[in-house]
Amino acid sequence: MLELRGVSKSYGAARALVDVDLTIHGHEVVAVVGDNGAGKSTLVDVLTGTSAPDAGEVLVDGAPVPLASPAAARALGIAGVFQDLALCANLDVVENLFLGHEPTAAGLLDEVAMEKHAWRLLDQLAVRVASVRAPVAALSGAQRQAVAIARSLLGEPRVLVLDEPTASLGISQTAEFLTLVERLRSRGHGVLLTSHSLVDVQAVADRIVVLRLGRTNGEFDGATASYEDLLAAVTGVGVTR
Repeated sequence: MLELRGVSKSYGAARALVDVDLTIHGHEVVAVVGDNGAGKSTLVDVLTGTSAPDAGEVLVDGAPVPLASPAAARALGIAGVFQDLALCANLDVVENLFLGHEPTAAGLLDEVAMEKHAWRLLDQLAVRVASVRAPVAALSGAQRQAVAIARSLLGEPRVLVLDEPTASLGISQTAEFLTLVERLRSRGHGVLLTSHSLVDVQAVADRIVVLRLGRTNGEFDGATASYEDLLAAVTGVGVTR
Protein backbone atom coordinates (compact mmCIF):
# COMPACT_ATOMS: atom_id res chain seq x y z
CA MET A 1 0.00 0.00 0.00
CA LEU A 2 2.70 2.45 1.01
CA GLU A 3 6.43 2.59 0.34
CA LEU A 4 9.37 4.84 1.10
CA ARG A 5 12.45 4.71 -1.15
CA GLY A 6 15.70 6.38 -0.12
CA VAL A 7 13.98 8.96 2.06
CA SER A 8 16.24 11.49 3.78
CA LYS A 9 15.40 14.48 5.95
CA SER A 10 17.66 17.00 7.65
CA TYR A 11 17.04 19.89 10.01
CA GLY A 12 20.02 22.15 9.50
CA ALA A 13 23.12 20.07 10.20
CA ALA A 14 21.11 17.35 11.96
CA ARG A 15 20.33 14.38 9.70
CA ALA A 16 17.07 12.96 11.03
CA LEU A 17 16.57 10.33 8.30
CA VAL A 18 19.22 8.97 5.95
CA ASP A 19 18.28 6.90 2.88
CA VAL A 20 15.41 5.04 4.59
CA ASP A 21 13.44 2.35 2.75
CA LEU A 22 10.15 1.05 4.15
CA THR A 23 7.10 -0.85 2.90
CA ILE A 24 3.65 -1.30 4.44
CA HIS A 25 1.17 -3.86 3.10
CA GLY A 26 -2.48 -4.44 3.82
CA HIS A 27 -3.30 -6.88 6.65
CA GLU A 28 0.11 -6.08 8.17
CA VAL A 29 1.49 -4.39 11.27
CA VAL A 30 4.94 -2.85 10.84
CA ALA A 31 6.66 -1.60 13.98
CA VAL A 32 9.42 0.99 13.88
CA VAL A 33 11.59 0.98 16.99
CA GLY A 34 14.60 2.97 18.09
CA ASP A 35 16.02 5.07 20.86
CA ASN A 36 15.38 8.80 21.29
CA GLY A 37 16.78 10.62 18.28
CA ALA A 38 16.62 7.56 16.05
CA GLY A 39 14.30 9.28 13.56
CA LYS A 40 10.95 7.73 14.48
CA SER A 41 9.08 11.01 14.88
CA THR A 42 10.49 12.38 11.63
CA LEU A 43 9.43 9.21 9.84
CA VAL A 44 5.89 9.68 11.17
CA ASP A 45 5.94 13.31 10.03
CA VAL A 46 6.95 12.28 6.50
CA LEU A 47 4.32 9.54 6.28
CA THR A 48 1.52 11.81 7.48
CA GLY A 49 2.44 14.78 5.29
CA THR A 50 3.57 16.96 8.19
CA SER A 51 7.11 17.26 6.87
CA ALA A 52 8.33 16.78 3.29
CA PRO A 53 11.48 14.69 2.73
CA ASP A 54 14.59 16.33 1.32
CA ALA A 55 15.34 13.34 -0.90
CA GLY A 56 13.79 10.06 -1.91
CA GLU A 57 10.18 9.32 -2.77
CA VAL A 58 6.91 8.13 -1.26
CA LEU A 59 4.80 5.70 -3.26
CA VAL A 60 1.17 4.63 -2.86
CA ASP A 61 0.23 1.47 -4.74
CA GLY A 62 3.56 1.69 -6.55
CA ALA A 63 3.08 5.24 -7.86
CA PRO A 64 5.12 8.21 -6.55
CA VAL A 65 2.96 10.76 -4.73
CA PRO A 66 3.60 14.14 -3.08
CA LEU A 67 2.73 14.25 0.60
CA ALA A 68 2.74 18.02 0.83
CA SER A 69 0.34 18.27 3.77
CA PRO A 70 -1.67 16.16 6.23
CA ALA A 71 -4.72 16.78 4.05
CA ALA A 72 -2.86 15.35 1.05
CA ALA A 73 -1.91 12.28 3.07
CA ARG A 74 -5.50 11.75 4.22
CA ALA A 75 -6.72 12.09 0.63
CA LEU A 76 -4.35 9.24 -0.28
CA GLY A 77 -5.72 7.07 2.51
CA ILE A 78 -3.03 7.68 5.15
CA ALA A 79 -4.20 8.70 8.63
CA GLY A 80 -2.06 9.52 11.65
CA VAL A 81 -2.83 9.15 15.34
CA PHE A 82 -0.26 11.07 17.35
CA GLN A 83 1.02 10.60 20.87
CA ASP A 84 -0.98 13.52 22.30
CA LEU A 85 -4.17 12.13 20.62
CA ALA A 86 -5.51 15.71 20.09
CA LEU A 87 -8.73 14.92 21.97
CA CYS A 88 -10.77 17.51 23.87
CA ALA A 89 -11.19 16.12 27.38
CA ASN A 90 -14.23 18.29 28.14
CA LEU A 91 -16.16 17.01 25.09
CA ASP A 92 -17.90 13.65 24.84
CA VAL A 93 -16.98 10.79 22.51
CA VAL A 94 -19.39 11.84 19.75
CA GLU A 95 -18.25 15.46 19.84
CA ASN A 96 -14.60 14.39 19.60
CA LEU A 97 -15.24 12.01 16.71
CA PHE A 98 -17.03 14.59 14.56
CA LEU A 99 -15.40 17.83 15.71
CA GLY A 100 -15.18 20.06 12.64
CA HIS A 101 -17.00 17.50 10.47
CA GLU A 102 -20.46 17.45 12.05
CA PRO A 103 -23.26 16.19 9.77
CA THR A 104 -26.34 18.39 9.54
CA ALA A 105 -30.00 17.90 8.67
CA ALA A 106 -32.22 20.85 7.82
CA GLY A 107 -29.49 23.20 8.96
CA LEU A 108 -29.16 21.58 12.40
CA LEU A 109 -26.64 19.13 13.82
CA ASP A 110 -27.79 15.58 13.14
CA GLU A 111 -27.20 14.27 16.65
CA VAL A 112 -28.93 10.95 15.99
CA ALA A 113 -26.79 10.20 12.92
CA MET A 114 -23.61 11.09 14.83
CA GLU A 115 -24.49 8.82 17.75
CA LYS A 116 -25.34 5.90 15.46
CA HIS A 117 -22.12 6.33 13.49
CA ALA A 118 -20.10 6.60 16.71
CA TRP A 119 -21.51 3.32 18.04
CA ARG A 120 -20.91 1.67 14.66
CA LEU A 121 -17.26 2.73 14.60
CA LEU A 122 -16.62 1.56 18.16
CA ASP A 123 -18.44 -1.72 17.51
CA GLN A 124 -16.23 -2.36 14.46
CA LEU A 125 -13.21 -2.03 16.73
CA ALA A 126 -14.91 -4.05 19.52
CA VAL A 127 -14.37 -1.13 21.88
CA ARG A 128 -16.61 -0.93 24.93
CA VAL A 129 -17.63 2.38 26.48
CA ALA A 130 -20.55 2.99 28.81
CA SER A 131 -21.91 5.78 26.63
CA VAL A 132 -20.81 7.70 23.56
CA ARG A 133 -22.00 10.74 25.45
CA ALA A 134 -19.44 10.17 28.19
CA PRO A 135 -16.77 12.90 28.38
CA VAL A 136 -13.38 11.79 27.13
CA ALA A 137 -11.91 12.81 30.50
CA ALA A 138 -13.83 9.88 32.07
CA LEU A 139 -12.32 7.25 29.75
CA SER A 140 -9.30 5.03 30.34
CA GLY A 141 -6.09 5.57 28.39
CA ALA A 142 -6.84 2.64 26.08
CA GLN A 143 -10.37 3.91 25.47
CA ARG A 144 -9.01 7.33 24.55
CA GLN A 145 -6.61 5.72 22.09
CA ALA A 146 -9.58 3.85 20.61
CA VAL A 147 -11.57 7.06 20.22
CA ALA A 148 -8.63 8.72 18.44
CA ILE A 149 -8.32 5.73 16.10
CA ALA A 150 -12.08 5.64 15.49
CA ARG A 151 -11.93 9.33 14.56
CA SER A 152 -9.17 8.59 12.04
CA LEU A 153 -11.36 5.88 10.48
CA LEU A 154 -14.03 8.41 9.51
CA GLY A 155 -12.08 9.10 6.33
CA GLU A 156 -11.82 5.35 5.59
CA PRO A 157 -8.00 5.30 5.44
CA ARG A 158 -6.07 2.30 4.20
CA VAL A 159 -2.93 2.96 6.25
CA LEU A 160 -2.88 4.00 9.91
CA VAL A 161 0.28 5.54 11.40
CA LEU A 162 0.29 5.28 15.20
CA ASP A 163 2.94 7.35 17.00
CA GLU A 164 4.09 5.84 20.33
CA PRO A 165 0.56 4.60 21.12
CA THR A 166 1.46 2.67 24.29
CA ALA A 167 3.78 5.26 25.84
CA SER A 168 1.29 6.43 28.47
CA LEU A 169 -0.60 3.16 29.02
CA GLY A 170 -0.35 0.70 31.88
CA ILE A 171 0.11 -3.05 31.41
CA SER A 172 -3.57 -4.01 31.12
CA GLN A 173 -4.38 -0.99 28.95
CA THR A 174 -1.45 -1.81 26.66
CA ALA A 175 -2.75 -5.36 26.20
CA GLU A 176 -6.19 -3.94 25.38
CA PHE A 177 -4.70 -1.56 22.85
CA LEU A 178 -2.58 -4.23 21.14
CA THR A 179 -5.74 -6.29 20.69
CA LEU A 180 -7.25 -3.26 18.96
CA VAL A 181 -4.24 -3.11 16.60
CA GLU A 182 -4.81 -6.77 15.73
CA ARG A 183 -8.42 -5.93 14.83
CA LEU A 184 -7.24 -3.16 12.52
CA ARG A 185 -4.96 -5.66 10.78
CA SER A 186 -7.79 -8.17 10.40
CA ARG A 187 -9.92 -5.44 8.79
CA GLY A 188 -7.30 -5.11 6.04
CA HIS A 189 -5.55 -1.95 7.15
CA GLY A 190 -1.82 -1.48 6.91
CA VAL A 191 -0.63 -0.33 10.34
CA LEU A 192 2.66 1.32 11.19
CA LEU A 193 3.38 1.97 14.84
CA THR A 194 6.43 3.49 16.46
CA SER A 195 7.49 2.43 19.93
CA HIS A 196 10.26 2.34 22.50
CA SER A 197 8.94 -0.97 23.85
CA LEU A 198 10.42 -4.03 22.19
CA VAL A 199 8.11 -6.30 24.18
CA ASP A 200 4.98 -4.51 22.91
CA VAL A 201 5.98 -4.67 19.25
CA GLN A 202 7.05 -8.31 19.49
CA ALA A 203 3.52 -9.08 20.66
CA VAL A 204 1.79 -7.64 17.61
CA ALA A 205 4.14 -6.77 14.72
CA ASP A 206 4.55 -8.80 11.55
CA ARG A 207 7.78 -6.95 10.79
CA ILE A 208 10.00 -4.83 13.00
CA VAL A 209 12.21 -2.11 11.50
CA VAL A 210 14.98 -0.66 13.66
CA LEU A 211 16.12 2.93 13.20
CA ARG A 212 19.41 4.09 14.65
CA LEU A 213 20.71 7.63 14.20
CA GLY A 214 18.35 8.15 11.27
CA ARG A 215 19.36 5.01 9.38
CA THR A 216 17.75 1.61 9.03
CA ASN A 217 19.76 -0.71 11.27
CA GLY A 218 17.91 -3.94 10.65
CA GLU A 219 14.56 -5.43 9.68
CA PHE A 220 13.22 -8.45 11.53
CA ASP A 221 10.39 -10.95 11.33
CA GLY A 222 8.08 -10.19 14.23
CA ALA A 223 7.38 -13.86 14.91
CA THR A 224 11.01 -14.98 15.12
CA ALA A 225 13.08 -11.96 16.18
CA SER A 226 14.69 -12.30 19.59
CA TYR A 227 14.69 -9.52 22.15
CA GLU A 228 18.50 -9.68 22.21
CA ASP A 229 18.82 -9.17 18.44
CA LEU A 230 16.41 -6.25 18.51
CA LEU A 231 18.23 -4.66 21.44
CA ALA A 232 21.56 -5.05 19.66
CA ALA A 233 20.17 -3.29 16.59
CA VAL A 234 18.67 -0.47 18.67
CA THR A 235 21.85 0.15 20.65
CA GLY A 236 24.28 -0.48 17.78
CA VAL A 237 26.03 -3.34 19.56
CA GLY A 238 26.92 -6.17 17.19
CA VAL A 239 26.33 -6.59 13.46
CA THR A 240 22.65 -6.68 12.44
CA ARG A 241 22.84 -6.28 8.66
